[in-house]
Parts: sequence; C-alpha cells; structure tokens
Amino acid sequence: MKNLLLLSLVVVLTLFVSAAKAEEAKKLVIFSQCNNAEPYRAAQNARFKELWANYDDVDFEIMDAQMDSSRQISQIETAIRKEPDLLIVAPLERGPLSNIVGKAKAAGIPVICLERDIENHDNFTTWVRSDNYVIGQQAGYYIVNYLTEKFGEPKGKVVDLRGTLGVEAEINRYNGAWDVINKYPEIKLVQESVVGWLQSKARERMTEILRAQPEIDVVYAHNDPMAVGAYLATKDLGREEEMIFVGVDGLNGPGGGIQKVKDGVINATFVYPLCADKAVEVGYEMLSDPNFTPEKQYAVDSQMVTQENATKLYKE
Repeated sequence: MKNLLLLSLVVVLTLFVSAAKAEEAKKLVIFSQCNNAEPYRAAQNARFKELWANYDDVDFEIMDAQMDSSRQISQIETAIRKEPDLLIVAPLERGPLSNIVGKAKAAGIPVICLERDIENHDNFTTWVRSDNYVIGQQAGYYIVNYLTEKFGEPKGKVVDLRGTLGVEAEINRYNGAWDVINKYPEIKLVQESVVGWLQSKARERMTEILRAQPEIDVVYAHNDPMAVGAYLATKDLGREEEMIFVGVDGLNGPGGGIQKVKDGVINATFVYPLCADKAVEVGYEMLSDPNFTPEKQYAVDSQMVTQENATKLYKE
C-alpha cells in the first residue's frame, strides 16, 4: 500500500513537472495593433487568433493602441519587458513608432512590421506588406477609365478622402492614384479631406463637401469604411446616383468591402490583404528555426473587385 501511494505521488509529480515544462516551453508572441475598432483591424486580429491557435507551443497576445501613438509606444515598452519571442507591430504612425520598435529589436526581440512600415527600416527584422502604391495606381487607372467612358474623354471632378497623414498606406494610396490621374489635366481634384479611416467622420465630412461642391463624379476613399460613409452622406442628400465610390480593403464576409461592391454601394474596391497568413508563416519559422533568416520584405498581392467579380469572390 505504501509503495502504491509512493508510486502515485511520483506519477502526479511527474505529470506536474511535465505540464510546467510544457507551459515553460511555450513561445510568447505579442501583436501591437494600432486600432482594434476598424473593421480591417478586427478581421486581422481574428485571423491572427485563428492561425496562432494552430500552434500548441505559442501563446498569443494582442495589445490595442486605440489609434493613439503614445499608447502604442507605451504598450510596446510593456511588451519589451515581457521579453516575447516575437513582436508583430502594425504601426499607427511611421515616425513616432520608429524608435520604440528599434528598442525592441535592440533588446534581441525579432520584430515583424505588419503592412505599414516605420521610418528606419533597420529597426525591424522583416516587413510583411501589400504594395499600397500599386493599389493606388490601380485605383487611379480605374477612375481614369470610368471618367473616359462617362464623358468620352478623361475629364471629371474627384473628391479624395484620405486616411491618417504620415502613414505608409495613406501616402502611397494617395501618391499612386494621383501619379496616374495627374497625367490627365482635365480630371480635377475638387476637394480632399483627412478623415482618419473612419466611416462616421467620412460621412460628416462628405456632407460638408456635398454642400460646397455641386458637381462630383468620383469619390476615392483610402479605405472601404470611408467610401461607405461618403455614400451614406450622398444618399442622405439624394445625390448618390451622381457619382461613383472607390474604396480599398476589400474585406470578405458580411459588411465587408466585397459585399458593398456586390450590393452596389461601392463601385470598386481593391483587396488589401490582411497579411496575417504570411506573417504567421514567417513568424513561426523565426520561432522554430534559429538558422532561418527572413527576407527584409514579403509582398502579398492585391486584387481589384468590381460588380463583374464580386459575387464570385464573396465568402461568408
């Protein structure tokens, strides 16, 4: 009986030690998200959770900066103290986040910049991105082609709703589009506004623009929520049939940009990949293989979505 109790105790202790070691062996991955509230960011978070859940040896945490660079810097400082095995950062702004991301890398933490970069590229390990300049160009060509078809020549009036100034996505979605459109001097930018990626702000600002601009042919918004906000403002004033709406993101599922194209709210969008799949693929290789050296950049392709392919691309 005594031997049996002793054996049982040994088994229990062995199991306890094994469980503790297994827990100890888990890798910590922290994701610094710039703003959970945006639909694109919420989808990105959900995809990360789904993907990292496939790895029993990984603990995954998300920190939400709530669209505040100071908060994101503070949260990354907290992350550094936790000594994660991998830090993934979706920077709110290029400049303010550069030093703190560099501090994490200097502390020996591998850092993946997710779709947005920071000013100093030496301050991250790798960057998983889609090419926002190319997306902007594609939007520009779409707008030029639409206006040429509408008027028989490339002319017309465009409103541009911009994201957050200084962010790589905003800079390149703007420059890419206007580097194309500016080749046609009869296509005029009649008004632009910075509305920070938010549907509610886009709706408010577009209401003001509509009252100031009697003629608008195209609204180019740097993400789909802003395009939807602009559409709702025009609908409020009964002017939605006068113009088309072009967005970016092309999220799938109910309420996403692809559905908005399918429903005729947005005329076109450009898929801005979540980049989560590639980040997890590269990130896990970094965690599991000490000899693996990632490339400095990984590019994920985009796709144009219009009425012609929206139904085929749409997924619940």
